[in-house]
Amino acid sequence: MSLKASVESEIKKAMLAKDKDRLRALRAIKSLILLEETKGGATEQLSEEDELKLLTKAAKQRKDSADIYQQQNREDLYAVEMAELTIINEFLPKQLTEEELEAELKTIIASVGASGPKDMGKVMGAASKTLAGRADGKAISTKVKALLS
Repeated sequence: MSLKASVESEIKKAMLAKDKDRLRALRAIKSLILLEETKGGATEQLSEEDELKLLTKAAKQRKDSADIYQQQNREDLYAVEMAELTIINEFLPKQLTEEELEAELKTIIASVGASGPKDMGKVMGAASKTLAGRADGKAISTKVKALLS
């Protein structure tokens, strides 16, 4: 089932349950999908990779907004952003733990043949493709630096 179809199904469930917060977040996701599908006159559906990028970007935006609201002591807006982030995360793949990330990166480093910090670009390229959606780019970068130094 495509992301769009599963979001539409969840929208119907939220409407029946009269869950306004969930409905708002799901409609935001659907809006992003529709905007991306119609961008540049495209008429085809999004690939899974594009859907994953879209959701990851939306989750990052919600997290950044929530951090700003928390710094400004706006707990009401912080709660809204965190609720939306939770719903967006339902559609994203399970995030890797620190140990799982390190194990995956060691495998990638070995397969690429990286030996030091100068090979970070090669490792990051392979890691970004392999771990897309399952780990944050900043976390990958930090761990790769630690492993290559």
